Amino acid sequence: MKRNKGKIFFGIIFFGILFLSYFADLTELLSLDVIKNTYHDLRLLVNENYYFYYLIFFVIYVIVTAFALPISLIKTLLAGALFGFWPGLILVSFASSVGSTFCFLFSRFALRAYVQKRFSNYLEKINKGIATDGWLYLLFLRLSPVFPFFIINLVFGLTKMKTLHFYIVSQIGMFIGTAIFVNAGAQLGNLNSIDEILSANIILSLTLIGLFPLLIKYLYKRLKYGQVNKQVY
Repeated sequence: MKRNKGKIFFGIIFFGILFLSYFADLTELLSLDVIKNTYHDLRLLVNENYYFYYLIFFVIYVIVTAFALPISLIKTLLAGALFGFWPGLILVSFASSVGSTFCFLFSRFALRAYVQKRFSNYLEKINKGIATDGWLYLLFLRLSPVFPFFIINLVFGLTKMKTLHFYIVSQIGMFIGTAIFVNAGAQLGNLNSIDEILSANIILSLTLIGLFPLLIKYLYKRLKYGQVNKQVY
């Protein structure tokens, strides 16, 4: 009974926040233009109590990621703009991984029926990928800019992957993309549009990086095959 109440509670929160984010149109409220116009005021505010606002931003980032709100890129840029590259990178790297893991757990324990119905086509593909490549498949998805992270978080919650493995691979896989966007945020004053960040070279670089786990898998199989042949002979 308590378990069902918990599912209902988290379900209400999840869908309530999604509804409010759509109703309030957060993508407009937190657009690049709005942030650039208020950037200096925000920096002055943060400088008054840097560590306090750093902690607050971390908590907000975790919550926003956990509930899959559609402002992932903007909040990453803002972290770089307000706190600088290295502090912003550390903040986003851990907050995004923690938030993604919470979203993973919400899906597993409270939103299973909804996710299974809404993303059934993704679930089938991901289960096949895990069966073939294991955790390397998640690493590939995290390194590639093609797949929306909130879908990955939700759908992987329905797989048999362990929570700790999901967290560790997410932490590693999202790091490079995080560094690119936090650095762009640190240069916020010189940016005119999101398109300046998502250049063809950056997207190509991220895609090539996404092939790295497949290379690891290939080398691992070659090594394993070679060891088996030695044992046979």
